[in-house]
Amino acid sequence: MTKNTTFILLFLISFFSISNAEVITTLKTDDKVVALTFDACETKTPSYLDHKIIDFLVSQKIPFTLFVSGKFIERNFQDLKNLYNTGLVSIQNHSYSHNNHMELLNEEEIKEDVLKNENLIIRLTGVKPKYFRFPAGNYGEKALRLVESLGYKVVHWTFPSGDPDKKITKEMLVAHVIRNTKPGSILIFHANGRGYKTGEALPEIVRILEQKGYRFIRLEDYLL
Repeated sequence: MTKNTTFILLFLISFFSISNAEVITTLKTDDKVVALTFDACETKTPSYLDHKIIDFLVSQKIPFTLFVSGKFIERNFQDLKNLYNTGLVSIQNHSYSHNNHMELLNEEEIKEDVLKNENLIIRLTGVKPKYFRFPAGNYGEKALRLVESLGYKVVHWTFPSGDPDKKITKEMLVAHVIRNTKPGSILIFHANGRGYKTGEALPEIVRILEQKGYRFIRLEDYLL
């Protein structure tokens, strides 16, 4: 094999590796389904489950997906365990430390942050998580490929709900979500006390979407 041939093969391997890297932002379906997803993370200050959100979802038996960071799991372990035992929630990986710029970490740091949280989730649920969401949605090709090599599909969102914005009102949040939701949308909210109007808006969002013929699913119900 010549040096030129070797170079071309390496280039093609690298090219297709990059090309196959994917961030899922919508479900590939024309069915009127919506994936409700919630981030539950801890950053500079302690965070806890927003029970106004969680109690509504459980009372209405609405399935949803929770992307949880490791520090949040450690602080809320029993609450999360009780929630998981309802059978409604899929708990997925949102990194251990919730570093908003994982793309700036080296490979060992990224791997450690992902796997440390993976082990916590396995302790919590007994199941290895399938999906990963980068904190703040920030990633680079290196970080994306590395996370995929650990067996994850990376899942973000179809559009930002804006619920961490303290200026947003319940009415604004409802209108924004309803206006932008389409079949297969992956909705993102926060269930860590930082979705300031989500607890008030969610019942109305659910009611309107159900009136429009939508049903709610967990990610794993539609993604392999």
